[in-house]
Amino acid sequence: MKVIKRDIELLFEISAFRHLDRVWRHFLNPDVANNSEHSFSVVWIALTLAKMEGVKNHEKILKMSLLHDLPESRCGDVHYLSRQYVIRKEDEAVKDIFKDTVHEKETLKLWREFEERKTPEAKIVKDADNLDVELELREQEYRGHSISKTLRPERNRLLHHRLFTKSAKILWKEIQKANPHDWHLKSPKNRFRGGDWKNKKK
Repeated sequence: MKVIKRDIELLFEISAFRHLDRVWRHFLNPDVANNSEHSFSVVWIALTLAKMEGVKNHEKILKMSLLHDLPESRCGDVHYLSRQYVIRKEDEAVKDIFKDTVHEKETLKLWREFEERKTPEAKIVKDADNLDVELELREQEYRGHSISKTLRPERNRLLHHRLFTKSAKILWKEIQKANPHDWHLKSPKNRFRGGDWKNKKK
């Protein structure tokens, strides 16, 4: 029963992950994604990159995406300033989170692979991690927050060239030009364009 007990503890810890804020709200605003929301977004970005890059192992992509920030459950998140002052033991955190669970062996192997950034899957997930920040910065820009414009020159200079995949580099540039509201404003099924208001006369 020890294994079942630890598995249940793991599920509660993962559930509590949604209460962990990402620390960059420190200089953005309260309405930014929490860790669980960020991980969910990374999953879909990584799957998109995998399709674009022709990488077939989507199961590994999914698992690695869900895992990539989970150590922060125990050692917290750091932003680009705070990381200069703290030491985080993410390897130790991963080991302790999954110790004696049914996922232990597979998860530790995936974590090492992600951290080494040598496989196509690990590179894709890291690219997705960075692209999610770009998406959120673009959203913040449309909400009237200028920090995205302040950060963008340095991010373009220091991060764009560190992306691993060609597809991520393309998406990075397209995100910066995109309107975050086009998905609903330009939908042919919204009420203005194809719904009950389309043929209304003034």
